[in-house]
Order: sequence, then structure tokens, then C-alpha cells
Amino acid sequence: MVESMPSRAQNNMSDRLPPQDLEAEQATLGSMLMESGAVSRAMSIVDEEDFYREAHRRIFSAIRAVDEAGDPVDVVTVGAELRRREQLSAVGGGEYLTRLIGEVPTTAHVVRYATIVHEKAMLRRLITAGGEIQALAYDNPEDMTTALDGAEQRIFELAQQRSTKDYEEIGPLVDATFRQLEEASKTGDVVTGLPTGLKKFDFMTSGLQAGDLVIIAGRPSMGKTSLMVNNVAMNVALTPRRRDNETNYGVGIFSLEMSASQLAEMLLCGLARVNSWRLRGGHVRGDDWDRIGRAAGRLANCNILIEDTPGISIMELRSKARRMKSQHDIDLICVDYLQLVSTSSGRYDNRHQEIGEVARAMKAMARELSVPVVLGSQLSRNVERREDKRPILSDLAESGSIEAEADLVCFLFRKSYYEQKEPAETGQNGGDRGHDEVDDDTIDIAELIIAKHRNGPVGPVKLGFKKQARIFENIEVLREAEVYG
Repeated sequence: MVESMPSRAQNNMSDRLPPQDLEAEQATLGSMLMESGAVSRAMSIVDEEDFYREAHRRIFSAIRAVDEAGDPVDVVTVGAELRRREQLSAVGGGEYLTRLIGEVPTTAHVVRYATIVHEKAMLRRLITAGGEIQALAYDNPEDMTTALDGAEQRIFELAQQRSTKDYEEIGPLVDATFRQLEEASKTGDVVTGLPTGLKKFDFMTSGLQAGDLVIIAGRPSMGKTSLMVNNVAMNVALTPRRRDNETNYGVGIFSLEMSASQLAEMLLCGLARVNSWRLRGGHVRGDDWDRIGRAAGRLANCNILIEDTPGISIMELRSKARRMKSQHDIDLICVDYLQLVSTSSGRYDNRHQEIGEVARAMKAMARELSVPVVLGSQLSRNVERREDKRPILSDLAESGSIEAEADLVCFLFRKSYYEQKEPAETGQNGGDRGHDEVDDDTIDIAELIIAKHRNGPVGPVKLGFKKQARIFENIEVLREAEVYG
């Protein structure tokens, strides 16, 4: 009894008439036959397969052929094209073409007619997709994650088809760009994208631009996560949106190495400029608690979303990013880090190909969601073998595709990282050094090296790194505070 229920439901659905609107189809085609301007407007919205009735598909195809040939579209030319195809009688003859014109109240509403046709077609495709997803589930796949990803991808593909405009006219683009540049000139604001708060970096890049893939690379423990989370993500989340100046920008963070609670602690200590070791061990000093309280209040009102699933696949990551964008209107995505993202496909011969595919998917995601994607990446060990350990583009680990896909590639370099590492490797200065370091609030000088910039200058940006608060500071701020000489 229970086993027969799905098949009975399927039969009931198959007996129902699929969504369609023949009057809207007739009005769309009639408008195209009446007015030349209606042809281009309708074709920017509907395609041949959007029409439910076969005769209407054939008429639309004939209209498009006449238009592409440069001939005027009317009853005579379209009828001749259908006759050439030996389809005129099948669509109802010339009488039906004339009747289509009579079904049009006004050609001014052709966009609305075409939109109705497209929406009904989308509903039919949704029914088809539902059947495909149902069949996928009945096949009882072994890999549940792949099945869910495939189902969601199918629905998302349909959702993407709702946007029928596939080009941009140059006029409005130039006008919008000119107004933006004019406004920046008046205000003196050189940051047209999302501000990171790192002044020289923002000056060189004009901020993080929508659709860009930004790589922040470095050796382990160089400070990549600190820079991405405590500087880039936090500063963006604390900045009011330009469009309304009432809400702050939203940020989505994918952490494949640290847990959400660890990131929350990092953000709290970074904003409060409090030594994380002292906080964790209950050794707070002076006004630490006051600063932590104020920081907690500011962060609580931020639109920051954290996803900490370890070993997440690129398909799942993109799926969750889409939901973040649609449900929470995020403006920036940070991923920590590239080499921990998997493809789950098993179809690559080597790790280089897999990493390349992840990098391409990240760039596609930035374009698709129209947000900057900041992606952490490891560097290869080659940098350790050179006398000058400042990274170069060829040091990007495992794939040249990372450099190819990125719009901006930045390297983190701290000379003290290697100066402290060498004594430890040779067994010098051991003993109590670990305790000294965790209780040390000194500033470490760092360089953020812009090695590739698709739309601007390259070069180093000097920063100060507060190791125990895990946050980078502008050198100018440190000089004013007299903590940097």
C-alpha cells in the first residue's frame, strides 16, 4: 500500500495540463508580426522552446530566420519562410498568421506578453527538473552529497534562467561609470570597491572589486587567516554600505581549518586589540575587559556568516554561497583556504588539475554572485630554499591556474618569521621562549606584496603585525602611536 503511493501521485500529476498561456503566446507572436521593434524586445526574453504549442514554436523560428536575414518581419515574409520550410499548412496557414495580429490589443505590451510565455515555460521546466530529481532519489545513489548537489544545481540553473537580459548596452554603462568617477572626484574617495582599512593597499587597488578573485598567499603561520578575517572581513563588515549608509556590508566566511568559535574569538581579540593567549587563559590586564565588551557589542551587530565545514567540496561551497547571497545579501566572500577545498569528483589525474578546477570555480562564483572572493592559498616550499625568501608568482602551490584565474595576487612576508625559525631549527634559544612569545605584545613588521594586479599597480605595502591580537595595522597608525620607529 505504501509503495504504491508515489506512483499514484505521479499518475495524477501526469494527467494534469502543464502550465501554459496560449493567449500570451499568440499576443507575443502577433506583436512581432505587427511591429519591427517588438521583434528584438520579445527575442531578448523568449526563445523557441519557451512556446508550449508546436505551431507557435515554428512561427517564432520563422520570424527569427526572417529577422536574421535582414528582411522586414510581417505576415507575408514569415508566411513565405514557413512555405519554404513546408510548414505553413501545419501552423494553420496564412489565415492563422493574420489571426495572430487580430489577437494583439497593443504591441506596447509585448515585453509583458513575452514574460508570461517565459514564466510558464520556466514552470514546465521546473516540473521536468522535479521529475529528474525524483528519479535521482529513486535510484538510491550511494553518494548522498553528490545527489543533493546535483539536485540543487539543477534548480539553481533554472533560477538563473529567470534573468533574460544577456547583454549590456554601452550607453548606460558609460553613464554609470562616469557618475561614479565624478562622485569619487568630488569626495576625494579613491576606494570604489569594498575597503579593507589597509590604507596603502586600498589606494593601490581602489578596494576589493565585485567579481574579482583575490588571492592572499603565504607560508604556514605567516598571518593569512589573520589578514583575511581580522582585517579584510572585519573592516568590510564594520563599514556602512554606500547605497543606503544605514546597513553595513555583509560578509560570508568559509573556514576549512578553524572552527566558527575560534574565528569568533579571533575577531573579538582583533577588534579589541587584546592578547588572545591572555584572554583564553584568564590573564587579562587593565582595561582589557572594557575593550572586549565594546568589541563584542560592535561585532554582534555585524552581518558576518561563518561556515566551518571541514573538507567542503567546491559544489557545496558554491551552493552555500548562493544561499548566503540570496538570503543575507552578502557583499564579500572569504575562503580559508584553497588547498583544503575538494572537488569530490575523482576525475582528475593529479592535484594540479584539481586545484586549477577549484580556482576556476572560485572565479566563476565571484562573477556569478557579483562579489569579491578573497581566497587564502599556501605557497610551495621553493621559497624556503632561496636566500631571498620574498615570494614570487611561481611559488603559488600546486597550480599555475591560481595565478591565471586571479585578478589580484598578494603575498604575505614577515622577515622575522624566518629569523625566529632558524634558531628553533638549530636548537638555540629554547627553554622558556614559548612563554615569552605568547605573552609578547610587540609589533612585527610585515609586507603585503601585490604581485599581480589585473587593473592597477603592483608592489609592497608595509604593515605592522600584532601577533598576539592577530591583526595587521597601518604603519602610519603605529607611527602616530609611537610604537614603530
